[in-house]
Amino acid sequence: MKIFKDVMAKVKNLSAKLTAKFTVNKYKMSLAVANSRGENYVDSAVKILIAVVLGGLLLAGLYALFGDVVLPTLKSKIQSMFNYAG
Repeated sequence: MKIFKDVMAKVKNLSAKLTAKFTVNKYKMSLAVANSRGENYVDSAVKILIAVVLGGLLLAGLYALFGDVVLPTLKSKIQSMFNYAG
């Protein structure tokens, strides 16, 4: 009978520990779910996507500007600078 009582005491002790652990974890999870101060993954993904699109548009605009306006003007100025004939 003593062995049975010892086993039952250990089972009750383990059961109490597990119940307390599950209760604490349940409380932690409910706090994490209720927390609304952090950013979501979707918000960050949208911000990154907007930054990439705006960066691409900026680079395309600069490429068009340099290709149509700056480089031909620069080329003509360099050629006139090295034109010794007149």
